[in-house]
Amino acid sequence: MTAASCCHMHNTIVRSPGGRYTRYFGTTGDAAPALAHHALTHYTQWERRIDEWQRPILQDKALPAWYKSALFNELYFVADGGTVWTELPEDSDVSGGVRSAEGGLPAQPAAIKEYGRFAYLEGQEYRMYNTYDVHFYASFALIMLWPKLALSLQYDIAGSVIQEDPTERLHLMSGRCSPVKARNVVPHDIGDPDDEPWQRVNAYLIHDTADWKDLNLKFVLQVYRDFHLTQDRAYLRDMWPICQAVMESEMRFDLDGDGLIENSGYADQTYDAWTVTGPSAYCGGLWLAAACVMCKMATLLDDQPTCGRYKDILERGSAAFDKLLWNGQYYNYDSSGRSLSNSVMSDQCAGQWFLRASGLGDGEFQAFPKEKVVSALKAVFKLNVMSFAGGQMGAVNGMRPEGVPDRSSVQSDEVWIGVVYGLAATMIHEGMLQEGLRTAEGCYRTVWERLGMAFQSPEAYCEKNIYRSLAYMRPLSIWAMQWALEQTRGATAPQERA
Repeated sequence: MTAASCCHMHNTIVRSPGGRYTRYFGTTGDAAPALAHHALTHYTQWERRIDEWQRPILQDKALPAWYKSALFNELYFVADGGTVWTELPEDSDVSGGVRSAEGGLPAQPAAIKEYGRFAYLEGQEYRMYNTYDVHFYASFALIMLWPKLALSLQYDIAGSVIQEDPTERLHLMSGRCSPVKARNVVPHDIGDPDDEPWQRVNAYLIHDTADWKDLNLKFVLQVYRDFHLTQDRAYLRDMWPICQAVMESEMRFDLDGDGLIENSGYADQTYDAWTVTGPSAYCGGLWLAAACVMCKMATLLDDQPTCGRYKDILERGSAAFDKLLWNGQYYNYDSSGRSLSNSVMSDQCAGQWFLRASGLGDGEFQAFPKEKVVSALKAVFKLNVMSFAGGQMGAVNGMRPEGVPDRSSVQSDEVWIGVVYGLAATMIHEGMLQEGLRTAEGCYRTVWERLGMAFQSPEAYCEKNIYRSLAYMRPLSIWAMQWALEQTRGATAPQERA
């Protein structure tokens, strides 16, 4: 994309014509009786279809009862998370009218035109729609159950990438002013429900997320994961130039040209209170996974020059990643050499998780040697899971190699439920089924039984039962566990749910 040929983000307020249901029931005052009548005459069909959907899992004797409960009940948040599902105004353009010299996304991509716009809150306390660093985890529920809604959400994010809002505002942690939205970077969120979602993005004020290292990478990884599950080639072609744009933007974080990005020395990723300096296990791993995905997509789209370029980045970056972070057992938290840089991060294999979920991670497009991934996961299980709270509360985010939690930040000694479910999925992908189930069970027992937080799963809790942010998006990642289980059994592509 040619940045010079783009214009500023449009600030015109565009009101939605109404909820998705208005397509079928209209926008006049008599819609409510028609809706009620439809529900009363169709609910038996809905119950039958729900039963048909759930029955194979509920009758699977190989799956523990707690897992079945968690899998279906965590879906409460899809409806209860401040969710909006709207029609798209006829004159709307997902890119706000902005196009590059080479063109751009359709003004109304088929997924949005047919299925409308979908948004859900990060949490009932953290009121931002489609918070993208968190959606990365939760997105498995959408792409597996409502894949067209997942694609619709992705088109909205892609449309915002090439837009910009140069309005200066103060960011709370740095005390500096910077633009609301920079061009060719993925937004943190698509807006505040009290403002104009989609029209004014990045309601998040704590950091300038244009400098975050994970958002662009998570977009690229989700694009290919979504294609892998849907086989929608039109979607892949539409997203390819957006992926190229955000990866080009990400290149600026490789400060020394070794093929591996560096973190900035502050909290510049989803762990937004846990500082990280230099190449890191989390963001470095996501970067290498994204490079793998770029190679694969370029191959599918017969773009050999781009494939060759990212193969080179992948080879050099993988060597640097191994040299700077591998300590013989696991990948260090970061490469800063600080006293806590060798902490064990539970989320250190997030890049490999997405590669496995996308049918990659072996053979030609491989970033992490399998033996090192398995060794790292075993270290996480031994330390972050079994050496924390008697092995009964899931995986703590950060653990010291001597077996005590990393207490360097308010987030390093927390358990993030959605991260734990993603970790469990990674273990299942790598053949560690029992370890994965044991890891995830600790979260379920803590939240749904011991803490009494059924249908309000928080973002985080600590060993002493202190919790943060009730009713949160990220625990929907338990569907990543289901996808991992299905892959090991030979899964088919997901079907749209009623």
